[in-house]
Amino acid sequence: METQPDYWQAHALLEWMIDLGADEAIGETPVNRYEIPQERPKPAASAEARPATVPAPEEKVDTAAEALALARAAGSLEALRDAVAGFEHCDLKRGARNLVFSDGNPKARVMIVGEAPGREEDIQGKPFVGRSGQFLDRMFAAIGLDRTAPDAEHALYITNPIPWRPPENRDPTREEIAMLKPFLLRHIELADPDVLVLMGNWACTALLGRAGITRLRGNWQTVLGKPAMPMTHPAYLLRTPAAKREAWADLLEIQARLRALA
Repeated sequence: METQPDYWQAHALLEWMIDLGADEAIGETPVNRYEIPQERPKPAASAEARPATVPAPEEKVDTAAEALALARAAGSLEALRDAVAGFEHCDLKRGARNLVFSDGNPKARVMIVGEAPGREEDIQGKPFVGRSGQFLDRMFAAIGLDRTAPDAEHALYITNPIPWRPPENRDPTREEIAMLKPFLLRHIELADPDVLVLMGNWACTALLGRAGITRLRGNWQTVLGKPAMPMTHPAYLLRTPAAKREAWADLLEIQARLRALA
């Protein structure tokens, strides 16, 4: 009775066949190359004889223009969220678990724009939920603002310039920010806060076109006609406790502006 070869016999046979040049399995049945065919096969056409086939050029998509059209068509925050979720031209979407669109009360007078989502944000689908988010909550609680508050006067609304987590928590690229910027601008228009807070360098890059948060912080800017306060990111404050005094001064500026606008 014929027995099947064991693993090492099969391995040796495979190596022997590869040495003979049989490095590719093409058919299901073996072919006897020494058998004389009944009919001589016709020679294949030469490369010169074959008509040249030119692949059709791929149509280039203007991703920024498509994002702008989708953003302008959104008449509500719910529609904007659906538009962002359906946008297929950002590679970040393919590696992220969840869309990170917003958190808090969309009727809040204060809207915070943070940086790119991290691991915890990607898992929960909300911005600022990790250690930095907990510190952010304590910071704004000191001036009577809370993302869970039901009334607009004491509420916070939070979003990011990038709705998907970059791989390995890398910084977003300027191309990614520019591609998704129409959605961010429309987000601000629909939420219509009294005051914006630009939390960190990437929020400033997206909305002011420049970075350098240590120079920008504490100085009021204007975004879409609204007062915008750049602030150092909570992650930086956790690493640099001495900077918390400046952050407290910025929070008092925001509180004073809200009172002046009331």
